[in-house]
Amino acid sequence: MSKHELVERLEGVRDEALKSLESITSPDALEALRADLFGRKGKVPELSKGMGAVPAERKAEVGQAFNLIKNELQGAIEAAKNRLEEMCASDKEAIDVTLPGRRPTVGRQHPISQVMDECVSVFRRMGFIVEDGPEIEDVWHTFDALNTPMDHPSRDPKDTFYFGDGRLLRTQTSTVQIRVMESQKPPIRIISPGRCYRRDTPDATHSMNFHQIEGLYIDKNVSLADLKSTLLHFAREILGPDSKIRMRPHFFPFTEPSVEVDFTCIMCGGKGCRVCKNSGWLEIMGAGMVDPQVLKNVGIDPTEWTGFAFGMGIERIAMLRYRIPDIRLLYENDQRLLEQF
Repeated sequence: MSKHELVERLEGVRDEALKSLESITSPDALEALRADLFGRKGKVPELSKGMGAVPAERKAEVGQAFNLIKNELQGAIEAAKNRLEEMCASDKEAIDVTLPGRRPTVGRQHPISQVMDECVSVFRRMGFIVEDGPEIEDVWHTFDALNTPMDHPSRDPKDTFYFGDGRLLRTQTSTVQIRVMESQKPPIRIISPGRCYRRDTPDATHSMNFHQIEGLYIDKNVSLADLKSTLLHFAREILGPDSKIRMRPHFFPFTEPSVEVDFTCIMCGGKGCRVCKNSGWLEIMGAGMVDPQVLKNVGIDPTEWTGFAFGMGIERIAMLRYRIPDIRLLYENDQRLLEQF
């Protein structure tokens, strides 16, 4: 019995498809061929509609031949798919020695480190030398030498982290200034950046650990005017050439006179806004002339030498500069935040 016309037509489709499979080199081309054969309007489904016209006595024969060819096509497409996947896998594993080397991923510098490095650079250009000291300190360098009264709140264990042996975590980097004045003779011009610790309840503007940068200048005939010019230059370097500063009387145990130093609000340019409480100013640091008693405590003659000191929080400057509303964001290591810097 001769082949049915339906089977001959499907064999023609098969032969053409097998020939096309030999030249296919991409998954997209293979998918296009599969859709042409077995898609909703593909050649095989269209031919299968002709089974209704096959005489009843030949339906079994034609149907069996039709399914064999259909399965053969499906097997050929699956084999071609496996072949392409193996080719792709081998291409990925291959090393092209003519390509340039891959650069390792480089991390980003933390915004606190960025601000601290920039502040250090500004003061270095003004002749200040960077000094460092221990984070675990004693009472003498933290309080006594800095003229802190015995009843001062900062000495209380509720405000300071004490160890069982009487030592403590430094509450400010002024301890470095004391150590330098004990070991070096004037003139002295240093800055001391570093981490400090206090028993603060964490909130949007407070943290139990934070960073400070403090400065000290001891020489002959140093005046408050020298302090003001130094801080004005710093403000213009950090926040822009139009920045201004103002000094307000204050009290610190280790300076006399003492001042709070405000910078022009960088949010509104001094016009007044919610951040600066419509004053046009932002409190940045404390400063003043070194108290003569502090000089005596470290063996420096206050009748011959004078000097000024200042200290500021790095986190505060970073928050203002980068518009960060909550200090806790700086310590959560959220990659979405850090990728912005």
